[in-house]
Amino acid sequence: MADQPPDDRFKSEMPEIPGVAGPGSRRPPGTNPATRLVIGLLGLLLVVFVGARWALRPKHAEIPIAEQQPQIEVPSPAPDPSTLLPHATEANPGIANVAEMAKPWSSKQFYIRNGLSGENLPALLVRLPSASASQASSYWAFSLNSPYGNCQLEYITDLGKLKNEYGFSGAKHPMVGNPCSHTLFDPLKMATLPGNFLVRGAIAQGSDLRPPLAVEIKIQGKDILAVRTE
Repeated sequence: MADQPPDDRFKSEMPEIPGVAGPGSRRPPGTNPATRLVIGLLGLLLVVFVGARWALRPKHAEIPIAEQQPQIEVPSPAPDPSTLLPHATEANPGIANVAEMAKPWSSKQFYIRNGLSGENLPALLVRLPSASASQASSYWAFSLNSPYGNCQLEYITDLGKLKNEYGFSGAKHPMVGNPCSHTLFDPLKMATLPGNFLVRGAIAQGSDLRPPLAVEIKIQGKDILAVRTE
């Protein structure tokens, strides 16, 4: 009898032992627990690496916006009063006009250059109660610096001040006073100095040696000029 090929239907099967793969069977890739652990760790490391790269990426420097500083207003220094007053010089001697001195006993302060020392002297122009404002004799101008000492003379129109501070109760019009010596000078009276020199502002009370230093006044049209000091 000829040999017959074995019938596979009668092939005996190997019994399967738990945990042991048969000779013809293979575990699909990635099903090994150790492999899965390695893959998981690699994935975790990749996530950590990518996250670290993103966190440490160079950031664009933000330009800080300058904070608005509060504006502090610095007060301007007060102007020097002397710069606001007329300065009589040889080239420009005008100090006032007739219209602004029309009222009797009105006054205006000014500065005049001393021809000898070159110093600017504070002075005062007073309108006397005369009939005409266009005559030089209707004005009295004098230096506010006391002729002797360092006191500043004052023009006093408050008759109460003449009585209370200077103790002079007989005044009927404004006077010029020396607050240091309490000497009063009368604008309506003349005094004679040594050398037969006549000046205005005779002493009405006090111990000063002479009246204030006079400033010569001239009228040119409507302008009042301070020509020179005594």
